[in-house]
Amino acid sequence: MTVTLTDLLPSQLRRSWAVDGTCPDLDLYSLFRARQIADLHRTAILDAKGKLCYTALDRKVRCLAEGLRGLGIGAGDVVAVQLPNDRNAVIADLALAALGAVALPFPVGRGAVEAECLLRRAEAVSVIVATEHRGRTHAADLLALAPALSALRHVISAGPGTAPEGTIPLRELLRTDPTGFVPARPDPDSAARILVSSGSEAEPKMIAYSHNALAGGRGNFFASLMPDDTPPRCLFLVPLGSAFGSNGTAVTLARHGGTLVLLDHFTPEAALAAVREHAPTHVLGVPTMIRMMLDALEKTADPLPAPTALVLGGAPLDEATAKAAAEAFGCPVVNLYGSADGVNCHTGLRHLVPPTDGSGVVAGTPDPRVAEIRIADPDTHEALPDGAIGEIVSRGPMTPLCYVASPDLDARYRTPEGWVRTGDLGFLDDEGVLHVVGRLKDVVIRGGANISPAEVERELVSHPQVRDAVCVGVSDPLMGERLAACLVAKGSHLPSLADLGTYLTGRGLDRHKHPEHLLLLPELPLTAAGKPDRAALRRRIAEEQGAGFVRA
Repeated sequence: MTVTLTDLLPSQLRRSWAVDGTCPDLDLYSLFRARQIADLHRTAILDAKGKLCYTALDRKVRCLAEGLRGLGIGAGDVVAVQLPNDRNAVIADLALAALGAVALPFPVGRGAVEAECLLRRAEAVSVIVATEHRGRTHAADLLALAPALSALRHVISAGPGTAPEGTIPLRELLRTDPTGFVPARPDPDSAARILVSSGSEAEPKMIAYSHNALAGGRGNFFASLMPDDTPPRCLFLVPLGSAFGSNGTAVTLARHGGTLVLLDHFTPEAALAAVREHAPTHVLGVPTMIRMMLDALEKTADPLPAPTALVLGGAPLDEATAKAAAEAFGCPVVNLYGSADGVNCHTGLRHLVPPTDGSGVVAGTPDPRVAEIRIADPDTHEALPDGAIGEIVSRGPMTPLCYVASPDLDARYRTPEGWVRTGDLGFLDDEGVLHVVGRLKDVVIRGGANISPAEVERELVSHPQVRDAVCVGVSDPLMGERLAACLVAKGSHLPSLADLGTYLTGRGLDRHKHPEHLLLLPELPLTAAGKPDRAALRRRIAEEQGAGFVRA
């Protein structure tokens, strides 16, 4: 049985974007193939193994597609992919698109329990998984879970090391004779990829995207960051298996004919070395990664080749980080507001440093060729006038089809007209610029008073002795919750809670919003998608509360 993926957008609206040219109206493999024919020997991938040109990549894609077809995988089948950032991940993406199958990629850092949940709910028929990566034996772990997954027929083991008995080595499929392979040519409005959200739900959300939504809607987003028709060279610091990473194969290669610069594991030193060696036009990452790179840059005087843009998303970007990054990298810093659920807006290339104000995050001007954005009443869903704060809702060419196997999420987050409810609060000013001010649910309730962690984080990272900050709620028997600040300090002087309180008062932050717990760390833990791991921080705080934990 194949999981049902229904498009929740009105069909006439979806088709209108193909008719008017907003979306290319071709499947991802056809788009890639056109790019390959146009420039046979352009470099497609730069990874730990070296260069791979478009023609060599296309041959490997056809080999794998024919090998997968021989296993009985075809149109509409969901195939999970858990691989590090390397050529195998790209080959798998394109091979599945060529078959008309649906790719379900997720980062290698996610554990077997979460992987089992994704494969079960998506009714995945196969999984292409790393044999071993940084001490994790993903292939063996998923093979052990296979008996409990009724739809799963094959575990395909990729990468160095011995493939566990019972799995199919990817290298064998890549030796398949591709001579007779004929691509499937799926409907461009059919499902191509399932994005996995790293949100706060009990189970990860899965969101189905069409070929047109990826190459068209998301492709238009990236086109706005390309000052001319020169194909981009993109350094992905985030996993290709994350929602942010969906701008890799589908957008950078298939839509724009560019080059992917890939690191199988992020470290600030490796990232800086890649910038120096490969001179990417675009660096895509999250603010925490850039702060780590800025720390590493302080230890060297070697200049960096200036990219076209530093594109930062996945977490709020503060003014101090943006200014330091613009100076260090010598290029515009783009603040990207977006999510797997189907929203995108950014500050563009006109600003070296993204504009800021005191009300929240300035997210830029919405682009209807990507996603139209409105502000709605959270209860009635009625549109609100400019300047009024409400829920940010989005609908446009990049809007996904639906949530996967989750009618409850479709009912909660999609309106009958197809608008996506983001759960974020914001407003549009009189110039049409979007401002994001917080989350409907992401509040700490202290004695009945609401505190926005994002608001406090914005102020903390502007402190001269704070490199990075994440605020989370801590359970408290008296107040219900109190706010904890988890900080990475800058320099040798470690700020105290008293120091922070004085500073926040000077910044105009009400006393009841001040952190009442402090956790100092050498660096913030990151999720598999590269975002700050708030759940890990809460666990760390819980462990230390009874062991001399700092409290106001």
